Amino acid sequence: MNRELLMLVEAISREKNVERDVVLGAVELALAQATKKLYQGEVDIRVAVDRDSGNYETFRRWLVVPDEAGLQNPESEELLMDARERIPDIEVGEYLEEGVESVPIGRIGAMAAKQVILQKIRDAEREMLLNDFMSRGERIFTGTVKRMDKGDIIVESGRVEGRLRRSEMIPKENLRSGDRVRAMIMEVDLTLRGAPIVLSRSSPAFMVELFRQEVPEIEQGLLEIKNCARDPGSRAKIAVLSHDKRVDPIGTCVGVRGTRVNAVTNELAGERVDIVLWSEDPAQFVIGALAPANVQSIVVDEEKHAMDVVVDEENLAIAIGRGGQNVRLAADLTGWKINIMDAAESAQKQANESDTARRLFMEKLDVDEEIADILIAEGFGSLEEVAYVPLQEMLEIESFDEDTVNELRTRAKDALLTMEIAREESVDEVSQDLRDLEGLTPELIAKLADGGVHTRDELADLGLDELTDLTGQSVEEATALIMKAREHWFAGQE
Repeated sequence: MNRELLMLVEAISREKNVERDVVLGAVELALAQATKKLYQGEVDIRVAVDRDSGNYETFRRWLVVPDEAGLQNPESEELLMDARERIPDIEVGEYLEEGVESVPIGRIGAMAAKQVILQKIRDAEREMLLNDFMSRGERIFTGTVKRMDKGDIIVESGRVEGRLRRSEMIPKENLRSGDRVRAMIMEVDLTLRGAPIVLSRSSPAFMVELFRQEVPEIEQGLLEIKNCARDPGSRAKIAVLSHDKRVDPIGTCVGVRGTRVNAVTNELAGERVDIVLWSEDPAQFVIGALAPANVQSIVVDEEKHAMDVVVDEENLAIAIGRGGQNVRLAADLTGWKINIMDAAESAQKQANESDTARRLFMEKLDVDEEIADILIAEGFGSLEEVAYVPLQEMLEIESFDEDTVNELRTRAKDALLTMEIAREESVDEVSQDLRDLEGLTPELIAKLADGGVHTRDELADLGLDELTDLTGQSVEEATALIMKAREHWFAGQE
């Protein structure tokens, strides 16, 4: 019988073009599953088939687990201290094994064994096909729509299948069986039965790859796409950089009479693409990203990683875009928070900031309004700047002599020290339940304490605008934090 088993294994291996060890592994699994049925509980069985003779042995085994973890399944686990009574040098993660009677092959349900073996073979064939496909190094999956699967689309290319999830499709795009589809290969998930290649048509990476295929200069290294932001099916922005002064990055991506950019647009259901010149200067990059709007002026706040962009009233709607689309895509492309405003709003904001700085200087430095206004006019907006900018810069202020400069710097440092002590005392008052809240960093705790928030309930009571003003977080981050703080209010409710 064992010789017949080996002959069968050899025949299946040749017929299915699958490694002999894979077929033998399937036989071992079938025998192990049959043996498990003889026991009560979740036992662990291992079968070892001799590759030369076809003889096989069966073992029941127990996984060695740490003593402190306890036994989750006594039928297949053993505590370390008990295991070491039998094998002194055994370690956690290893197995104790005990030989048991092997099940005769004739007693295995023929159909059950056949199904296990064939499934293992199908899995092996599938893996071989997948490995062959992935070895080509293709980034874009090209195939035809085969069927729908719970809202996802299964795309077939040869004998390999990919899965295009509904969330990764272009909105309002209607794909039907037999349609030709191109999509970006995002990952390979072997747990997905039948279609392990995860695809996307809405990711920025797909647009970048389409341009790479349409624009040879990108593949040659003359051009580089630095970033991409998309509103799938509607509008997108890409930032390009030329590594050769003779090559116009925007014109090259557009192509003669728009042929190159139109090819990408047609593939993406008419998605309009703005091509932006990338710049090392963040302000210049943002100005380009907001096109076609014309920018009057721009103020960069490095600390908050934000920019105030001033445009005239005629360009205000263009800069913001329909539903905020233009400014949102520009922010995604550049990585900066962008605040669009007209000249009047900008002047009002500057006046408010000047008033705030004036009150701060008059209170903390104990100076009159005239001195405070001189500091503001010279570009000082915080106590840190007064205390720590290079001495020579302050000495260049015509209205101040050296004694005045030294006195202002001393007062600023003293004020900062006093404020830091007060801040530490305020942080000490923060309750433990707030400190333990997931997602709160020491920096955020300090900002909350500065704003008078010392307990989890006080955080939960905050409005979204209040929290973003206190912490400088994005709306998404602030929303998540407030919802986390409110979780205990609803604990136990259906």
